[in-house]
Amino acid sequence: MAMTNELLRYFRAKEKERASETAAATQCPFCSVQCTLQLVEERIVERRRYKAVPTDNPTSNGRLCLKGMNAHQHALHPERLLVPLAKVDGRFVRVRWEEALSLIAERIISIQKEDGVDAFAVYGGGSLTNEEAYLLGKFARVALKTRHIDYNGRFCMSAAAAAMNDAFGLDRGLTNPLSDIPLAQTIILAGTNVAECQPTLMPYVYEAKKNGAFIIVVDPRETKTAALADLHLPLKPGTDAALAVGIGKVLLDEGYIDEAFVRERTVGFAEWKQHIEAVEMDEIVRLTDVPEEKIRLAARKYGEAADAIVLTARGLEQQTDGYAAVRQWINVVLATGNIGRPGSGFGSITGQGNGQGGREHGQKADQLPGYRSIEHPQHRRYIASVWGVAPDELPRKGVSAYEMMQKIDAGEITGLLVMGSNPVVSSPNAAFVAKAMQKLKFLVVADMFLSETAELADLVLPVSSYLEDEGTVTNVEGRVCFRPAARKRLGEVKHDWEILCDIACKLGKGRFFPFTSAEEIFNELRLASRGGKADYYGVTYERLRRERVYWPCPDAHHPGTPRLFTERFAHPDGKARFAVLPFRPEKEETDEWYPLYLTTGRVLAHYLSGTQTRRSPALSARQPEAVVEIHPRTAKRYGIGPGMLVRIETRRGAAVVRSRYNDQIREDTIFVPFTGAALGKSTTSHPMSSIRIAACRRLSGAQLGCGQWSI
Repeated sequence: MAMTNELLRYFRAKEKERASETAAATQCPFCSVQCTLQLVEERIVERRRYKAVPTDNPTSNGRLCLKGMNAHQHALHPERLLVPLAKVDGRFVRVRWEEALSLIAERIISIQKEDGVDAFAVYGGGSLTNEEAYLLGKFARVALKTRHIDYNGRFCMSAAAAAMNDAFGLDRGLTNPLSDIPLAQTIILAGTNVAECQPTLMPYVYEAKKNGAFIIVVDPRETKTAALADLHLPLKPGTDAALAVGIGKVLLDEGYIDEAFVRERTVGFAEWKQHIEAVEMDEIVRLTDVPEEKIRLAARKYGEAADAIVLTARGLEQQTDGYAAVRQWINVVLATGNIGRPGSGFGSITGQGNGQGGREHGQKADQLPGYRSIEHPQHRRYIASVWGVAPDELPRKGVSAYEMMQKIDAGEITGLLVMGSNPVVSSPNAAFVAKAMQKLKFLVVADMFLSETAELADLVLPVSSYLEDEGTVTNVEGRVCFRPAARKRLGEVKHDWEILCDIACKLGKGRFFPFTSAEEIFNELRLASRGGKADYYGVTYERLRRERVYWPCPDAHHPGTPRLFTERFAHPDGKARFAVLPFRPEKEETDEWYPLYLTTGRVLAHYLSGTQTRRSPALSARQPEAVVEIHPRTAKRYGIGPGMLVRIETRRGAAVVRSRYNDQIREDTIFVPFTGAALGKSTTSHPMSSIRIAACRRLSGAQLGCGQWSI
């Protein structure tokens, strides 16, 4: 026994001698909060253990959620791609980078020669850094000269972005800092489940409630966010625009209009007033299925508040009429003057890690850096001068991401580069998208993993993770944030921006892409954004290493702009615009064969299509499979027990998921998280169509086998 104890002491001493610990600063790659952390690596003999330690920052104040605590697991996962892969006879084989880059250049040249310059397209993502999103747009327009570039953010915030641009003259997710939330007396959360999607923001809402704020949540189901509400409005899916119109009508009828604000700072009120006066509340109640007394209570609480905030998100925006729904809520904000001062404002809570910055600097079909328009002659001249090309050489406006898929299906686009996205899973009508992409002559995918989209590719390029990729992102508040590289790259992995520069060189356009660091790209981005709506010129890496900076920030001495529209809006006349729009219900209605509404959304443990979070053991263990939330009475009507496998069918596809009872969801509605390869999104073919709402089919109600039932 004494000898055993002596040996244990000896080996523990040796183990301690060989143990070490290192810590590196980084930030979570997932949602738009961009919480900061230190990744601590503990080395004990041959073993390595990792833990994420939250660090302080002015957005999340030292908080970190479940996803952030475990983000490193996917970055260190053994399935990470470390070498380029080419598909040969239906199987992927390793190739050298030189071979891969040469093949890409050859195929681009041949496709554009055979099918036209616009036959090769580029598809980006809201998780790319600002530098990579900027360079992707430049690559498409200068190296490829194609007009076909768009990104997955088209399915996220585009409705809100268009609405804010049209209403305010400027799109930034939040018009005010998060620190304003506790100052508000009434807060409306419409189509947003902050508690699961951005959990580190919830303390702002808790503090507001502690201060006496009245919280209103608009959602067809009682989410964890709705459980906090003083008033929950469980509207019929797809009727958000109608609900906002109803609230606007009560505000108008009961005298809650800020007439001085409306007169001095807006245009179009008279037309909006005339439109609203003609609305019947009975019609609003019928459309939304929300009792009139609840609509009136919500309107009165908002109208009576000295300061109030409206926050929306994808549940509201990812609808066929998402633009109209956002504009109707903005009408409510403008009518009461609740914007441009502490405790008041409007915001669309960004979803993706760089959903804000990713849509500002050129990877959208109609956009140039700095939120400039690709069709505006002066904007074209300025960006052409920064890039060193003639304005006439820049292509014109392209089409949206979904319309690109339609052009692929029609044979008009025959080559595609996908970077920072997994459209086979994340797109509307995903079955159609997957089928269309198989028609491509050449598909290149840059990804960390062999995603569902990468599986279809002719060539897959391994890219760095957030731990290895230095750069900037712009968070939910419009703060530009610096993310340092915490680790060296693995294997033969390259940064996304390096790949773009390498391909450009192979195409003979290397002189336009001479970059050797992310900071060099950012400095050109600063210049390209100068004078634009999203002006980053006063933001530098040196400054970002000390602080997060709100844009617009036009020069090095400017403090940044935490609160927008304090004195004027961004339209030339300085005034915001009311909008008169129809409040039609969702185009896809239920019927005898499709009697239920299917809605989708995020869950706490997963992010977007799940390519990354499904490879985190801790996160996958929390939600290992897709589920359908269904009201117990609805389930019993179709003979579905708890935990049973259920086949769900829409007009465009089907999926098998496991049932989960939820007595806080509408009986005519079911909910399925959109994470998971099996969950093809369903939508109409409208270019800005809904991926949140679809009619769901009931078949015969007979058992399909293996415990599967159809609803």
